[in-house]
Order: sequence, then C-alpha cells, then structure tokens
Amino acid sequence: MSTDNNYTPPKVWQWDQSGGGKWANINRPIAGAMQEQSLPVGNHPLQLYSLATPNGVKITIMLEELIAQGITGAEYDAYLINIGEGEQFGSDFVKLNPNSKIPVLLDRSMSPEHAVFESCSILHYLAEKFNTLMPTSVTEKNRCLTWLFWQESSASYLGGGFGHFYRYAPEPIKYCIDRYAMEAKRQLDVLDRHLAENEYMCGDYSIADIAIWPWYGRVVLNEVYEASEFLDTDTYTHVNRWAKVIRQRPAVQRGVMVNRSSGPLEGQLRERHDASDFEHKTQDKLEA
Repeated sequence: MSTDNNYTPPKVWQWDQSGGGKWANINRPIAGAMQEQSLPVGNHPLQLYSLATPNGVKITIMLEELIAQGITGAEYDAYLINIGEGEQFGSDFVKLNPNSKIPVLLDRSMSPEHAVFESCSILHYLAEKFNTLMPTSVTEKNRCLTWLFWQESSASYLGGGFGHFYRYAPEPIKYCIDRYAMEAKRQLDVLDRHLAENEYMCGDYSIADIAIWPWYGRVVLNEVYEASEFLDTDTYTHVNRWAKVIRQRPAVQRGVMVNRSSGPLEGQLRERHDASDFEHKTQDKLEA
C-alpha cells in the first residue's frame, strides 16, 4: 500500500495483488467460484453457512432467539466458513450466494429449497417467516425496517472503513483512520441520541436491535476491533446501557459462540447442530 503523498491515480486502475494486507489472499476484483467445494448438510430445516463476524453473529442470535421462543421450525445446523482460507469462493457456496460473502441461510423446509444472503435480508426473512421480532403495524414495521436498513448502509463505514484501516491495513494511514473514526463516532452519536428516548431501537426488542448490536454494541463493549478507548465509547451512555442489556440475553450469549473460531476455546462453538451443543461446551469448561 502506497502512502506516497505524490501518488497520482493511473488512468486505468490495475490490480496490485501484493497490496491487500491481511486479506490479500482472498481479495480480488472478480466474482465467481475459485474451487470446487461441496457444503455439508445437516438434518434441520435451516442450514447456516457463516462465521462469527458481526454480520454472522446477527443470524445466530436471531436463530437462538427464535428457538428460545419455542419455534421448532427455527432449528438449524451451523457450519463454519473460513473466509481467511477462501471457503466463501467454493462452488456450492457461490451457488447460494453469488456475492461470496457470509452469512448464507438455506431454508430446506420449502420446495424448492430457498437460499437467502445478506444478513439484514436474512433477519427480515426469518422475522416474516415466523411472524416475530418485528412490529406488525405499518408505521412501526417501517420504523423497524428503517433502522435495519440504516445499519446495513452504515456497516461499510464502521467495518469496511474504520475497522479495516484501524485494525487490518498494512500501514496506519492518518487520513483514513481520522475519516472513518469521525464517521464511526457520528453514528454512535446518532444511536446515543435515539436510545436516550427509547429502551430499544423501535419499541420492543426486534431485528433492528439484533442487526445493530453485533456492530455498535460490541464496539462499545470492546468486543470488536479493540477500539473502545480510541473512540472514547464510554461517553455514549445510552448505547452502553442498551448494549449491556442485550449482552445479558441468554440467546445472545449463545449466538455469539456459534461459528466462532478465535478467542478463548470455551467461547467457541465452531459448528452447531443441537441445543445440547451449548450444554456440552459448559460441561467441557467445568471439567477443564
């Protein structure tokens, strides 16, 4: 990556394969499958292919919340997709999501089977399928979806912008970090002002909270990017209150474990096939 102040963009951009930093082995300017690779399939109606990034965590939290409500049709198998190894470019995965991003949900309860990609789209799909965690009145539903779409459009600034240049870029670039830190703090202020007058994002706990919490909630709790001190997130009193309340939900605590492949081993459940998988993790921890 060049930090030369005299850099002039060429007339036609050319891909520099050596300039991608941590993700250089998987970033490329073309789509499509890179290798033949089959996806495993479990016994449940829903199959999830994901990783415990903020976008992936949205879906595992949602599914655990549905199961906590006693919705048996929401039972799922979760398989880990190692994006660092390029598994999202496997042939079966690309058939489900031509954009080659996690998460992907395959609903096998339908004929033909139905694949859903883009995390907020998956949340909306599940909320409508099971008629829960989203308001039913036109105005309240629209308010919920507005915040859902706000998160979808804002994540590129927080994750792809601030998170990338603060944590993953080959070299720190002051202009980039300053630009995206400023926008991340503006978005946190948007949330803080809203949550000063609302317990949750739109009335009761909903898919809007489930979408926003893995990004902004976990940033203020210092669970992603290790940037809470840098962004001075303690000053966002209402975001912190909301983030801590959601973190205490049992379904959230289970959801953040699923498809996790980093951090303490007791917090990792690389695959999930049954509710008892969490009990086994707890027992393993007690016996360790």
